[in-house]
Amino acid sequence: MNFVHTPESLYAFLTEHQIVCQRWNHPAVFTVEQVDRLALELPGFHTKNLFLRDKKATRLILLVVRGDKAINLKEAASKVGVNNLSFASSERLQQNLGINPGSVSVLALINDVDHHVEVVFDREAWEAAAITAHPLINTSTLVISHADLVSFLLLSGHKPRLIELNEKVS
Repeated sequence: MNFVHTPESLYAFLTEHQIVCQRWNHPAVFTVEQVDRLALELPGFHTKNLFLRDKKATRLILLVVRGDKAINLKEAASKVGVNNLSFASSERLQQNLGINPGSVSVLALINDVDHHVEVVFDREAWEAAAITAHPLINTSTLVISHADLVSFLLLSGHKPRLIELNEKVS
């Protein structure tokens, strides 16, 4: 699948639809821990986005949670309504969202024009006044308000599901 959206065309899309974001450029990051080490003073709720699949890879799920929240995938699978969840491959990520590992973000749903990916928010991430998200690359972070996030999801044709996940206990 060829993806129309690059970071530049995503910015143009956001501007065209009056979706306001604050932008911070930074060195490439691949994990929440690496973002934390940059010590950026970003407003908004810091998120981590997990690109997951069910056992047979018939369902693809983008799970958005608090950046430092430890997730129990068995609990997440149960709350989403599948028997098993695991991380999807980088190939599936590229095929469905047009991005590379480290750039996983709710904003990548703009490339899911066939709506193969379900977006699921942990309630505390959904209820945040603003969240952080990569703009299809991991060298920038955007802060987007909840109202603008809702607008973006409507425009992309994705209806978010809300679940409540407990903190994973080690």
